Amino acid sequence: MKDCKVTNAQIPGYEGLHEIVIRDEQIVAIAPSITIDLPTIDVDGDWVSLGGVDLQINGALGLAFPDVQMTDLVGGACQNDNRLQQICDFLWAQGVDEFLPTIVTTSIENIHRSLTVFAAYMAQQQPNTAQITGIHLEGPFLNPQKRGAHPQAYLLPLELDFVTKILSKYTDIIRIITLAPELDQTSTIISHLRSLGIIVSLGHSQANFAQAESAFAGGASMVTHAFNAMPGLHHREPGLLGAALTQPHVKCGFIADGQHVHPAMLKVLVRAGRYGEGLFLVSDALSPLGLPDGKYPWDDREIEVIDGTARLADGTLSGTTRSLLVGVQNLVRWGVCDIGEAINLATIAPRRAIGLSGDYVGQAANLLRWSSDLNGKLSWQRLEVL
Repeated sequence: MKDCKVTNAQIPGYEGLHEIVIRDEQIVAIAPSITIDLPTIDVDGDWVSLGGVDLQINGALGLAFPDVQMTDLVGGACQNDNRLQQICDFLWAQGVDEFLPTIVTTSIENIHRSLTVFAAYMAQQQPNTAQITGIHLEGPFLNPQKRGAHPQAYLLPLELDFVTKILSKYTDIIRIITLAPELDQTSTIISHLRSLGIIVSLGHSQANFAQAESAFAGGASMVTHAFNAMPGLHHREPGLLGAALTQPHVKCGFIADGQHVHPAMLKVLVRAGRYGEGLFLVSDALSPLGLPDGKYPWDDREIEVIDGTARLADGTLSGTTRSLLVGVQNLVRWGVCDIGEAINLATIAPRRAIGLSGDYVGQAANLLRWSSDLNGKLSWQRLEVL
């Protein structure tokens, strides 16, 4: 974006209308009124935000991230097969600035092959496309009783030898790992992962309240898709999610597609999660993201997508094909929270959850403009440059 000033903008986290000064494609100032001679974009009271950050997305455009090959890489063996770049461009068009490709439970060989490809791609990323800022390993250290659609054959014990083998030489690009803390018989794995700079997220777990509290005290700081693949909240045994919602440093990701969690329970979650600003949106989107409903291969099985929801043949919920910002629209449509808070849950909150700056000033000026029609339907577009 060229040097300019955006005026009459509502900005999540700011009261009233503000102006945004952009120089050298960065946000350099925000204030109610800024006297400076620059070309002006008047957004007429619309909302303006940073782009989305998706910390849990499993694939898009028919490519599941555990299945990536070097031929999916720009400059790979097949020069015309650049599906990773196509996915990044697609997500950019969906309002996503950054994302963590999520590698679900699969063989060690598949995990390492995928990590090799992503490391090569991350070394050559270009601007004006969604950026890969690390990898999310969802598994293979999950409780078999809460594995959901993860294949049991590839689940591994949560032991240091297996952890070391999985991480191998890729610790510098693995940003998050989801695990079931009750599987750690030594109570040392979480602290080991934290010493490597990896964020530990609890999920696909049967952990009770005491086990979860111990894991959070030991360095875990995140929860994977709250409510899903974990015991429900109970007034006598609050469980993993109850422990998370009472810890101000713990951030809970959640899915707002209307299938994974009922909108009424999302209202409960959002109200509870305001303590410590402890929530962020994820898409948990699968490889058919961007494709029509239908049947698609998924590892050695098949999923069927109906109205954006993906299930295995036995009916097991496996994910969605709705992009991240659809969740923002849903939260507003269902009355779960106001527009500013909903936008924050997909833009600022996930940045803060992985230790990035949540301040607008100093950020790249990849801005989204949000508006509501006469029926209150929320929509967005990339803010046009002058």
